[in-house]
Amino acid sequence: MPTPTEGQVRAGTSQFRRINIALFCAGFVSFVTLYDVQPLLPLFALEFGVSPAIASLPLSCATVALALGMLVAGTVSETLGRRPLMILALFLTSLLALATPFSHSFQSLLGLRLLQGLVLAGVPSVAMAYLGEEMDGQAIGHAMGLYISGNALGGMSGRIGSALLCDYMPWHTAMAVIGVISLVLSLVVLKTLPCSTNFRQRPFRFRYLFTSLLQHLRDPGLLCLFGLAFLTMGGFISLYNYIGFRLLAAPYNLSQFQVSLIFLVYLLGSFSSGIVGRMIQRFGRPLMMRLTLSVMLIGTLITLAEPLPLIVAGVGIFTCGFFTSHAIASSWVGRRARTAKAQASSLYLFSYYLGSSISGTMGGLFWMNFGWIGVAAMIALLVVMAFGVTALLLGMPTAE
Repeated sequence: MPTPTEGQVRAGTSQFRRINIALFCAGFVSFVTLYDVQPLLPLFALEFGVSPAIASLPLSCATVALALGMLVAGTVSETLGRRPLMILALFLTSLLALATPFSHSFQSLLGLRLLQGLVLAGVPSVAMAYLGEEMDGQAIGHAMGLYISGNALGGMSGRIGSALLCDYMPWHTAMAVIGVISLVLSLVVLKTLPCSTNFRQRPFRFRYLFTSLLQHLRDPGLLCLFGLAFLTMGGFISLYNYIGFRLLAAPYNLSQFQVSLIFLVYLLGSFSSGIVGRMIQRFGRPLMMRLTLSVMLIGTLITLAEPLPLIVAGVGIFTCGFFTSHAIASSWVGRRARTAKAQASSLYLFSYYLGSSISGTMGGLFWMNFGWIGVAAMIALLVVMAFGVTALLLGMPTAE
């Protein structure tokens, strides 16, 4: 167990609570604005006359911009500071959401979403680096789990909220309402998040950006963690992108809002990621990683059933497994990276959102050609590959 550095925050203190509240809100804003379009993909396909794969682009282009932006965000935060960059990103994404009513074509929607993904790059990897610097060894797992639970709750709220609002108003206006909520929560982060105490400012140098990234890419353990992010997120986003298409069609014929209620299972993901710190301490990372991947695979297979309750149960089981595996892997990155932790987090999340963009769009091709069986088979393959990557990681002498 690492020895706490002087000035690091311990669990149970007032600073610990303030940081958790602020980063919970930051995670909520990030994911509510990123994923509020996901339940609207069938609506986009109908309104703009595009295929399901093309209709997924408002989400995919935002995540690929987010992935690319995070390669630079970590280094920028070394110069501007963790806290200022996160707060700037939160306010900008809220303002871009408020600009959505002025988007009246599919192309303008894609442009707006591209910008949102780019500015959001200033939150996820920087938040992970902030926690890695400010929390001591025993607090980091719990704090990271709570941050990810904020991500889960934000993702759920964005998906359900946008679908619910669209029953009463145009989707442009619904996005603007979400922007107002995000702006309020950004103010909470501004007032609550403490300034960094263990951050060491560096002048911005392009050479440092590339050398620090290259250093992490030479670490086989970190490469395995990046691979896990790519594979698990690819499966997760594919499941949620196309389950709506399945449930809107016969024999279920659910409404848009009824389909969005499946995102309530995000509460299970929020709960599971919030307790993962204690589970890691009790059972260890190796066992927990294998267990969570097994849960994801079981959930995928259950979604192949025809009865609606079993489909929902399968999605819920998969969601618990995914959020727990993400909490384990993301905190593992912070422990393994000895230097330039923000860049390590950036590469992890770059892989995470790259998997979202690629697999999220590829899933549409499987859906159009093979239906849900094709989508589930693709997800299962990604999880099986994640088992292989985990075996490589755990075979390394410094895996822990």
